[in-house]
Formats: sequence, C-alpha cells, structure tokens
Amino acid sequence: MSKKKVLITGAAGSIGQVLREGLKDRYDLRVLYNRTVLPQQENEEIRVGDITDLGLMEDVVDGCDAVIHMAGNPSVQASFEDVHHQNSLGTYCLYEACVRRKCPRVIFASTNHVTGEYEKEGIYTTPDMPVRPDSFYGASKAHGEALGRYYTDNFGLAVICLRIGSFQPVASVTGRTGDRILSTWLSHRDTVQLCWRGIETEEIKFGIYYGISGNKRGYWSIQSAIDELGYAPEDNAEDHA
Repeated sequence: MSKKKVLITGAAGSIGQVLREGLKDRYDLRVLYNRTVLPQQENEEIRVGDITDLGLMEDVVDGCDAVIHMAGNPSVQASFEDVHHQNSLGTYCLYEACVRRKCPRVIFASTNHVTGEYEKEGIYTTPDMPVRPDSFYGASKAHGEALGRYYTDNFGLAVICLRIGSFQPVASVTGRTGDRILSTWLSHRDTVQLCWRGIETEEIKFGIYYGISGNKRGYWSIQSAIDELGYAPEDNAEDHA
C-alpha cells in the first residue's frame, strides 16, 4: 500500500523542521518554503512560494492527501496588517486550493492565543468555550478556525485545528519550577503524534483541540483530543522539571 502524500507548509519553521524529521518514514512529504529553503531530505519534494498566491497553492496541493498548515506569522506582537496577509489570507488560499484540487484534509496550526484572555483570568479552558483572543495574532487564528468550519460545512473539506501551546525541546523545561511552560509545554514527539493522528482519524471531519503534552499542571483540556483523535501524550513537563 502506497504512503499518503502530505504537504507541510512553513517547513523551515521550528515546528515544520520537527515534522519533516518525525513524519518522513510515515508519509511521502512535500514541503513548502518561502524565504528560507533547507536541504532536501530523502523521500521529500520541495516547493517554493508564497502561501497567499492562490494559483501557486493549487499546484502545490495537487495530488496531496493532507496538508499540515504551519505557514504564517507566529508573533503575538504582530500588527493587524501582518497577520491579515500571512495568516488570514494565506489560510483562505490554502483551504480554497484544497477544495479546487480535491485535497481532502487539513491540519491547521492554531494557537492557545485564540483563548488567551481566559488564561489571564486563571480560567481552565476547553475547546468548546467561546474564543477570547489576546492579540491580533490570536484573532487571526480564530478566523482560521471559523473559516475551516465554513469549508467543512460547505465544501466537505476536513479541518483539524490544533491550538498549539509552548512548542519547545525538553531542555526548555528541565529544572523549571512554577513556570508557565510546565502547564503549556508541547514536546516535539507529541507534536508529531498530534499531526499524524489528525491525518489518520478520517472519521473526524472538523475539530478543535488543544496541543499540549500530558502536563500535570495543564490548564487547557486535551480530553477531546484523547477521546476523538486517540491522542496518547508521551511527555509530561513535570517529569523533566
């Protein structure tokens, strides 16, 4: 049986690089770069271009079974103009290209900042609570989630939204006590697992899930990811603190 063809956008970013390594044996990878192009790995196609170029994106997604959409501006301090272009317009172009070229599934990199105002008030948060973004960045990702829901309902595109926490290597939590990262940490291998489970759980056509490891102090619920995607986190920040 042939492997699925999976596109990773934003492949030069910190998460994109981990996914390239972690998924290379599971899938045939196609990676999209914009400004920075990394050396080609075995079992990998390289494409270069701007996520906001719809015509280009149609060509890039053509023949893919799924997309892991990591491209965009990740800065909480970013201006409205920056996130509107890279995040909102870029995500639209990706969804639209997938529909036009019949790529059935997208794993959308959302963010915990979609509900960042709850965190400021110390409120334990589940994915079904109303969004309360803490920045233009968070609002742009909330838009990506809502746009994904629209594309699921109207065009049948499956969209799995992962509200990513603090994506960091193990060294970032080693020796830490009482810090935010002990609640919000997402390890490299748990990131990889969330993405492949989002791809393989084909019965789920739309879902929003918090992307953190199995942290004892976690204040975002990952229960729906466990129940619906079969997520089984391998890491807990407390084990490394």
